[in-house]
Amino acid sequence: MGISRINAKFEQLNSEGRAGLVTFTTAGDPDYNTALNILRGLPGAGADIIELGMPFSDPMADGLAIQEASIRALKGNMTLKKTLEMVCSFRKHDQDTPIILMGYYNPIYIYGVQNFIEDALAAGIDGMIVVDLPPEEDKELAIPANDAGMAMIHLATPTTDQNRLNKILENGSGFLYYVTIAGVTGTAKPDLKPVKTALNNFKKISQIPIAVGFGIKTPEDAAQFGKFADAVVVGSAIVDIIKNNINQENVANSDLEVKVLSFVGKLANGVQNARKKHEGFL
Repeated sequence: MGISRINAKFEQLNSEGRAGLVTFTTAGDPDYNTALNILRGLPGAGADIIELGMPFSDPMADGLAIQEASIRALKGNMTLKKTLEMVCSFRKHDQDTPIILMGYYNPIYIYGVQNFIEDALAAGIDGMIVVDLPPEEDKELAIPANDAGMAMIHLATPTTDQNRLNKILENGSGFLYYVTIAGVTGTAKPDLKPVKTALNNFKKISQIPIAVGFGIKTPEDAAQFGKFADAVVVGSAIVDIIKNNINQENVANSDLEVKVLSFVGKLANGVQNARKKHEGFL
């Protein structure tokens, strides 16, 4: 389905008058079966959109938590092909939840761009976030992806001005990912007011949905940003739960999956209730 599944999800969220919850986990972390079980459980726990990290040896935009998740997955022999297989398994039970791959260009380049796009769409992947391909390189991946019906989600940051945003949106699709801090994932708590101002300004230029992420760690944080963003992304806080429930050999304890999905449920509750009048938010 590609981009159409993402568009349908944001139409649903808009009709429900609420923001969406986007969760991030790394494919194969801490092992293939545990990661697949978590992936399958995320929609039932309240995730509206799933970001699935493609393990990479040099995740330069990510903080320590997600760097370590990539290392754990790679040590477990996770590959891009296995990531696609994981999504295929997920799609046997869920045809509605959008899945976005997030990562870096090198594995895709090695795989072969056209082959990857075809295989990813066949697996049930709807879009990509490739953090080391700026808009100047859209011909490498964004344009072929869009032509094939797959969303290419671009990033905007606190330093993005109007001219830059226009360039970002030229071939960006699905939604815009607004990075709330000037830094890597999971390292600082974002300031609510400037993020809201930035999103208001962006909405004057484009009506593309905007998801906010980086540094959003608690249900309370998610609820605050869910008051005005189209979607809220939480990643490092989820990955930290995985890290804290494995042993030195990266073997998951019996509570890991339950703890992850329980936390996602709390995040979802915060986001879903953020705009309810009876809670005094409006």
